[in-house]
Amino acid sequence: MGDPGPVAWPPAPIGTERLVLRGAEARDRAAFIELLASPEVHTHLGGPRARDELERETPEVPERRPGSFVVDLDGAMIGQILLRRATEHRRPAAAGKADLGYLFLPHAWGRGYATEACTAALGWLADALPGEPVVLTTQTANLGSMRLAAKLGFTEVERFEAWGAEQWLGMRTPGTTA
Repeated sequence: MGDPGPVAWPPAPIGTERLVLRGAEARDRAAFIELLASPEVHTHLGGPRARDELERETPEVPERRPGSFVVDLDGAMIGQILLRRATEHRRPAAAGKADLGYLFLPHAWGRGYATEACTAALGWLADALPGEPVVLTTQTANLGSMRLAAKLGFTEVERFEAWGAEQWLGMRTPGTTA
């Protein structure tokens, strides 16, 4: 998380019924590039990045930073969970709080993996930083992300206009369960 304080990183892998949340490894590089270059994944995120640019710029072990979990299904990366500190430029109500983000490859959509992985990451955060509120921002047009936010226990703080679209900011307070 930008400044996790006393939180050791990376944590031990987190196992769920079907998934493992873990730190990035060299074998994840191609999946990271696919995730960032996917037009489907980036429909509500400002569009994909150019694959050739990603090939040049992505390090051998991508996203090896505090708060970044690879979502692993049967030994292969299917997505990423990010927990980082929200900055002032996002929204004043979010500044300084833990900010949940997630990206999944299209073949993993609609199977409950995002709910399972985000629930595990939020559980880890609750253990690592008890009492920490968490925020989440998504476009209101991203119906799947809006449903996920509700399943995870986020409630609306505000709606605002950014990046040419209506955005939704939700918060999950300590003690909220999915």
